[in-house]
Amino acid sequence: MKVVGFELNNEPRLGVIEGDQVIDLQAADPKVPNDLGEWLRANNGDLKPLGERAKKAPASARLPLEGLKYALPVARPGKILCLGLNYMDHVKEGRYADNVPKWPSLFFRVLSSLVPHNAALIRPLASEQFDYEAEMVAVIGRRARHLTMDNALSCIAGYSISNEGSIREFQRHTTQWTMGKNFDKSGSVGPWMVSADELPAGGKGLKIMTRLNGRTMQSDNTDNLMFPLAETLVYVTQGMTLEPGDIILTGTPSGVGHAHKPNPVWMRAGDECEIEVEGIGILRNPIEDERP
Repeated sequence: MKVVGFELNNEPRLGVIEGDQVIDLQAADPKVPNDLGEWLRANNGDLKPLGERAKKAPASARLPLEGLKYALPVARPGKILCLGLNYMDHVKEGRYADNVPKWPSLFFRVLSSLVPHNAALIRPLASEQFDYEAEMVAVIGRRARHLTMDNALSCIAGYSISNEGSIREFQRHTTQWTMGKNFDKSGSVGPWMVSADELPAGGKGLKIMTRLNGRTMQSDNTDNLMFPLAETLVYVTQGMTLEPGDIILTGTPSGVGHAHKPNPVWMRAGDECEIEVEGIGILRNPIEDERP
């Protein structure tokens, strides 16, 4: 099942995609919340009742997918947890080649740094070093603490895609990456969430790639994650409770813009960047410059 956030008449909605249509769940049942995270919290991560409401929806609740104004798959995630340095070839192309991480490299993003599918990513006035990063995203469906390898993946509701855009110059100002990873509207998540039952466990074995203006820049497979999702969840929940609606960005493969030699490749106004993850879809964003 594909669950999508969108806007209709300037109001946030939640929908289920069926073919070339989206079923407006609020039109089908006004009691359904307009935020996927709220649904997951209220239903302990169970998406089946959401699908049942979609099946019973009247014809008037069906809208064409073409022209839809997308919103984030989870409108208000409580935590946006990100992994860095999670593909070995990516580690080798950067400044950590001689210091391969032994543990997951974790940091957070804020909601104001993210836009949905088809919305513009903004290259800031402060720097031209605007880089792309293809990432698979996991959406937490159930409250989780002290997970084990046997039950870790049971908390996953589904998967999405991110372009975890980075302002490299600011990322390198200090050993902490927060500033370079949180410029307004510098990253994206979307276009929807695919339920976990439709993909391999842990999102393993999926092709992942970036295309910038149609040119393939990154191409890898989620089998090559240094810290796969289950291991990451076990590590994180030793100290942190994960809540329904939290999202986890699982890291990017090699081929990022800063690693291109002799000239780095940065995203610029007028560009279009596509991130594709097999079985999930294509996340597409145009690039615009910040206005003074």
